[in-house]
Amino acid sequence: MVRLYVVLGVVAVAFYVFSIVDCALYDSARVRVLPKTAWVFIVLIPLVGGGLWFIFGRSRRGSAGAPARAAAPDDDPEFLGRIGRDQELEARIRRLERELSDLDDKGGDSDKPGRSDA
Repeated sequence: MVRLYVVLGVVAVAFYVFSIVDCALYDSARVRVLPKTAWVFIVLIPLVGGGLWFIFGRSRRGSAGAPARAAAPDDDPEFLGRIGRDQELEARIRRLERELSDLDDKGGDSDKPGRSDA
């Protein structure tokens, strides 16, 4: 029975230290419910404070305050929109090159210097 109390004591101390360090090093912009300084004082309450910190104070992955996770290219609307713009730009470039080549083909004597339409 004594071993169980020792193990539980070590786990409680490890959780207490971990929650204090996690709260102190956590980004202030991602803290929920209370300001970070208030959470630091709450976490100093053994076990209960750490539990409250992990349940209410720390933002969850994927929440509004958390940084966005990298998405696959086919799931990223910005990437998909850029593909459409790139295709439009390439089509416009091809059309302009075709028009320029048509103008070059229609042009007369290319040995004369200067503009031919002047």
